[in-house]
Amino acid sequence: MSKLWKSDAEINQKVEKFTIGQDLTLDLLLAHYDVLGTMAHIRMLHKINLLSIQDLSQLNLALKKILHKIDAGAFTIEAGVEDIHSQVELDLTRELGEIGKKVHSGRSRNDQVLLDLKLFIRAELHQIVEYTHTLFKTLQALSEQYKHILMPGYTHMQVAMPSSFGLWFGAYAEALTDDLLLIQSAFEICNQNPLGSAAGYGSSFPLDREMTSDLLGFSQPNYNVVYAQMGRGKVERIVAFALANLGATLAKMAMDICLYNGQNFAFLRFPEGFTTGSSIMPHKKNPDIFELIRAKGNQLQALPQEMGFISGNLPSGYHRDFQILKERFLPAFSNLKDCLEIANLALQQIEIREDIISEAQYDYLFTVEEVNRLVLEGTAFREAYQQVAASIKEGNYEAQREVNHTHLGSIGNLGTERIKQKMAQVMARFPFDKIKEALSNLQKG
Repeated sequence: MSKLWKSDAEINQKVEKFTIGQDLTLDLLLAHYDVLGTMAHIRMLHKINLLSIQDLSQLNLALKKILHKIDAGAFTIEAGVEDIHSQVELDLTRELGEIGKKVHSGRSRNDQVLLDLKLFIRAELHQIVEYTHTLFKTLQALSEQYKHILMPGYTHMQVAMPSSFGLWFGAYAEALTDDLLLIQSAFEICNQNPLGSAAGYGSSFPLDREMTSDLLGFSQPNYNVVYAQMGRGKVERIVAFALANLGATLAKMAMDICLYNGQNFAFLRFPEGFTTGSSIMPHKKNPDIFELIRAKGNQLQALPQEMGFISGNLPSGYHRDFQILKERFLPAFSNLKDCLEIANLALQQIEIREDIISEAQYDYLFTVEEVNRLVLEGTAFREAYQQVAASIKEGNYEAQREVNHTHLGSIGNLGTERIKQKMAQVMARFPFDKIKEALSNLQKG
């Protein structure tokens, strides 16, 4: 087996299989970022005179070839090769000989994998932000489309007060703005460069860590090398909290939809292509999409606890325990993106029932409206409340199905543009353009 740390001693095959775990599969997700990190690192090594300009030129060309293979889906980690770092270095050495062996100067696999993870997380969060923003725009459009369609609002699962589909869709749109605000905070914590921290204690080489930070589009380095390595586990846990928060929003929305789709509510439905049937009940049209979003959203809410339990009692420095984090953490991004994408697709096909509140069972939705009407006519609130309560008890209450809510964020004044501005402010805080430009320039060099 090709190992960067290879010694003369042979390792037991069972031990080797156990310690590698799922690394070979998961490392393919990091391959693109491992090459980008190496591109930045060799440019810095040239600056500090550890690589000649000829070495740099040959390594750059070889790394671009590897990157092209990765992006084309043609790159593999060979049998007997331990990880992505070993495979890239092996490919470079096969093509360039001794020059390929120079790329590890001033690095450890510890800062390599942490760098790869941060670059991966950064790119995945960018995609999640874009998917979330797309869903946000769909929800806002639905909020405006159905802003005049009333629906029951509930407290304690009891009919409470009038709501509207405009309010309901708009609520989840605004929830996404706060979800992205938390993701933005996690992104900033992730967007700090650990490269050059080596095994967590720096290097005797005069590494230019600010240079590699600029080349890779990081906002700054993790300055203290011990803290850079302490970030392993911490970064995953912080990002997991942000993903879990978004998962919670999706799960709650999915639960609402599952309830409202059922016959006892019958507030909304989807075309047959977005539901599933039963093997014995021909009438069934099950909202499986949203049941799975609910489950996956709830699963995401367990992720921070997993990250914490795996890494929570470790002292500073690197520990192999961190390998297990990848197995639980990396798949979470694709799961969340799938949920965002399918939720957006399904919501674009949603069919809303527009005559819900005409049913007698929703008469009591309007009791507060009646109380408020009496107050506006001059009756004290508590007296108005008692009058309406007495009419309900005596059986002579008659619902007046007129709603006149005008304050900001209410049925008649959804605040859609304000929420749109709120989202725009959050989106503007992400430095995506700066990162894209830095990585583009790096790959041209």
